[in-house]
Amino acid sequence: MAPTDPADDPQADPSQRIHRAEYARRMNRVLDYVDQHLDKPLDLAQVADVANFSRFHFHRVFAAWMGETLGDYARRRRLETGAFLLSCKPDASVLEIALATGFGSGEAFARAFKLKFGCTPSAWRASAAQHRAGQIAAARERYANRHSNPDQVLRNADQVEGGALIEHDDSYQAHGERNMEVRIVDLPEVRVAYQRHIGPYGPAIGTFWREVAAPWMHSNGLSGQMCYGIGHDAPGITPPDKCRYDACVAVPETFQPSGQAGIAVLPGGRYAVAQFSGAPARVGAAWMWLTREWLPSSGLQCDGRPCFERFSAVSALDQRTGDLTCELCIPVRAL
Repeated sequence: MAPTDPADDPQADPSQRIHRAEYARRMNRVLDYVDQHLDKPLDLAQVADVANFSRFHFHRVFAAWMGETLGDYARRRRLETGAFLLSCKPDASVLEIALATGFGSGEAFARAFKLKFGCTPSAWRASAAQHRAGQIAAARERYANRHSNPDQVLRNADQVEGGALIEHDDSYQAHGERNMEVRIVDLPEVRVAYQRHIGPYGPAIGTFWREVAAPWMHSNGLSGQMCYGIGHDAPGITPPDKCRYDACVAVPETFQPSGQAGIAVLPGGRYAVAQFSGAPARVGAAWMWLTREWLPSSGLQCDGRPCFERFSAVSALDQRTGDLTCELCIPVRAL
């Protein structure tokens, strides 16, 4: 589970929950800052200032919280981002990707990449379609939970008693996914409040929506707002216990978060948006169809912005049929 979970433990002392929530907000600022500055050397003192922690003690606090040093975390994120860019930017040279992820040369990047992933950047890129499908299809892992009722988290917080957000099949079978409408649209950027889970995807994400995100939204009068689910990492690349997932809800400019929630801006721009409607177990197959079938024949490619599911917590689920309606959004640009 994420290291911030005790902040949400109803049995914990209230002051302890408040203090841990503040730690979570500060550490999430650091993680976001690192991702936004992967192409630059990190200055420990400056990063400590981002978190508003003592410069002397920050490295110990970060290592205890994340289970790895700041340097190890930054190096891992640079290599994981490099792997993503190799898959999604076929026109970028290895040197360009190396420089974009903070390596001084293509040779240094290649050595570190092979040490981590067991192959050269060129070999990784040669199987780009497979990696790209795996990265986006990781969405099916985010909510998989066959032992719970998938509609529960989409109800109002005072109705939530159990279940998971979405249940997925293991196998890819097209079935009705070919009937999905896919539109290329320009989406505006949106300001969101997010609750972050760090740890393996799967049933824990449904639990996180149910026990953390949904009650927080309800208590802040946000249950009727648009929701977004963002998995920042691919389990095949990032160690499962380091994977980051944000449960997001749209908020106005004046909104100030409480608890461990943070504020972020989901980038606008050009997206391929597929309207999904059907059994929740088919969402994984829908993602797979989009990335294996539709995307390669579209003349488009993914860019570096996150993929996400967009849905209304109020109307996403048909209580009569159990069908789910949501939008699967892939950021795209020309080949």
